[in-house]
Amino acid sequence: MSMLKDYADLTRFNKPIGSFLVLWPTLWALWLAADGLPEWHLIVIFVLGVFSMRSAGCVINDYADRKVDGYVDRTKNRPLPSGRVSEKEALMLFAGLCLLSFILVLFTDVRTIMLSFAGLGLAVLYPFMKRYTHLPQLFLGLAFSWSIPMAYSAQGGDLTDPELWMLFIANCFWTIAYDTYYAITDRPDDLKIGIKSTAILFGQYDLFVIVCLQGLTLSLLTWIGVLATLNWPYFAALVLCSGLFYQQFSQAKTRDRHACFRSFLDNNRIGGCIFLGLAFSYFI
Repeated sequence: MSMLKDYADLTRFNKPIGSFLVLWPTLWALWLAADGLPEWHLIVIFVLGVFSMRSAGCVINDYADRKVDGYVDRTKNRPLPSGRVSEKEALMLFAGLCLLSFILVLFTDVRTIMLSFAGLGLAVLYPFMKRYTHLPQLFLGLAFSWSIPMAYSAQGGDLTDPELWMLFIANCFWTIAYDTYYAITDRPDDLKIGIKSTAILFGQYDLFVIVCLQGLTLSLLTWIGVLATLNWPYFAALVLCSGLFYQQFSQAKTRDRHACFRSFLDNNRIGGCIFLGLAFSYFI
């Protein structure tokens, strides 16, 4: 049982918020591509695929950070720096989760399978970017958004559809915003050990940039709604999200670590709210 708990800690199976933050945009894409009626087997494939691939991303992230996590207060007790899981076990677990994700995507079409290789590349690339650029959150945004064109493709959508790439960019903006809240919690430790992040790059303007990115996200999502002729529940959801974004800012404005982490977690409600508005708009 102890080993299973260690594996759950490493894969974040016991902390699914990150998986939901990938899942919601994936569902947005499925519903948009299918005009509100996605194929049920694709929903199953992408739900399972999101959870398995996000867990694989957590494993490779911790493997990449295994020599620095011990110096960060929030991460020093993770399975790899604490020695509860070996490096070999971590790599084997990563390979197994990637294999499971690939098996799932084999039940789609050739185009989606080809797209999955780019998704794997982004998942592996992201953890190493914090050593070379202050924009690792951008690479996280690309990795977290890649399920959008995959879902569009699997549902038979046109990959040249502007709504698809607007959704992709909107999700990148949103990801950078919420992961900057997350990065603020680690900023003092990151500065000591030389890890880069948008929280360090933006400095005293961090919250201002987050609000701007959230505004761009809502603007693009509104534009998508107009182009897709979505009904009022979708736009009502976006108005509600603007209020939730303001709530995040209000609780994080002191930059208290715990408050910023709560603002990060609150983005699960944003994703769910947009999905409900989108889904209900097809029933009006």
